[in-house]
Amino acid sequence: MADVKKKATRESYGEALTALAEKYPELVVLDADLAAATKTGIFKKAYPDRFFDCGIAEANMMGVAAGLAAAGKIPFASTFAMFAAGRAYEIVRNSIGYPHLNVKIGATHAGISVGEDGATHQCNEDIALMRTIPGMTVIVPSDDTEAKAAVEAAIQHEGPVYMRFGRLAAPILNDPADYKFEWGKGITMRDGKDITIVATGLMVAEAVAAAKAKGVELADAAEKTWGNALYACFDQRVEEHLIQPTFITMYPVEVSPLTKRSPSDPRLTERFEFFINASEMGNAYSELNDPIDQRRRFEAQLAQRERGDDETEMLDEDFLNALEYGMPPTGGMGIGIDRAVMLLTGSSSIRDVILFPTMKPEQN
Repeated sequence: MADVKKKATRESYGEALTALAEKYPELVVLDADLAAATKTGIFKKAYPDRFFDCGIAEANMMGVAAGLAAAGKIPFASTFAMFAAGRAYEIVRNSIGYPHLNVKIGATHAGISVGEDGATHQCNEDIALMRTIPGMTVIVPSDDTEAKAAVEAAIQHEGPVYMRFGRLAAPILNDPADYKFEWGKGITMRDGKDITIVATGLMVAEAVAAAKAKGVELADAAEKTWGNALYACFDQRVEEHLIQPTFITMYPVEVSPLTKRSPSDPRLTERFEFFINASEMGNAYSELNDPIDQRRRFEAQLAQRERGDDETEMLDEDFLNALEYGMPPTGGMGIGIDRAVMLLTGSSSIRDVILFPTMKPEQN
C-alpha cells in the first residue's frame, strides 16, 4: 500500500471538530493536557473560547463533560484510550452512561499502535469496557474518511458515544466522494467466496492487505469446511516452500477418505507425507477399518464428485462389505520412485521418468 495516502485518524478527529464547529455552535471540546497528541489543538487554535483544558485529571474531565451536556452543550472529551476507558471508567459509567447524557468521548492512541509510549499506554480492552455500559455507542473508524464522517454522526446522535482513534497513520481506503456512514453496518472491502475476514479500526487496512497477499481459493467442488480450508492453505501457500526433507502429518479427514481418524482430534487423520524440493515423495497412513465411517466418507466423496470433482473416490460396496466382515489394524506406505528419479535426474516432468509407455509421448 505504498502508493496509498495515509493519515492518522486522531488527526482526522481534530480536523473534523474544527470543520464542524460553525455548523454546530453547541459543540465544545475538552482535553486532559494532551491537545497536541489528540490533535484537539487544531480546534483550540481556531476556537479558544470553546476549548477547555482540564489538566491531567481525566475523571474530572468526564464529570465536567457530563455537566456541560446536562446544560445543553455537545461536549467532546478527549484523551488517550487508556485514560478515557481505564482511569475514568467509573465516571463514564455513572455520570455519563447511567443518566444517558449526550457526551462524546474521543479516545486516541488506542490499541498497541502506541508502542513507543509503552505498555501502560496500550489499551486493548477499551472497546469491551465501553460496550458493557448500557446505551453507550462505540465507533472505531478505519481511516480518515470514516473518522471525519463518524465525528459528525456522533454529533447528530443523541446519547453517549465512544470514538476510538489510532496513533499511527492509516491508509485511506474509503473514497470521500461516495462514502456514507451508517450506524451498525459493515462495509465490504473485497469480495471473495471461501473465507470472511472481519476487522475494525486500524486493522481494516491490515486485513485488506492480508487478503490480497495471502488469498486462498477453495476448489469450486470442495465443501466449505475447516479441513478443506486448512488443506487449501497448505497446498497453495506452504507446499512450494518445502525444499528440505519435511514430513507433514495429521491431514484433514476431507482429503484422506481411506485413513483412520486421529484419536486426539477427530478432524484429522493418522497420515503423513514427506516432501523434498517441494515435491511429494511418499504417502503413508493407518487404513480406516470402520465400515460405518468409511461409508460416510465415500458418500461425502460422491457429493463432491457431483459438484464437479472427478478425482474423488467412488463408493465401493465390495470394499465396504469386506470391512463389515472385519479388517485388522492395517497401515500402508507408498514411495514415489518415479518422483525420486525426477529429483536425482533433475527432470521437470514425471513423463520423462515414468516406466509406463502409455504415459510417454509417441516417438516418430
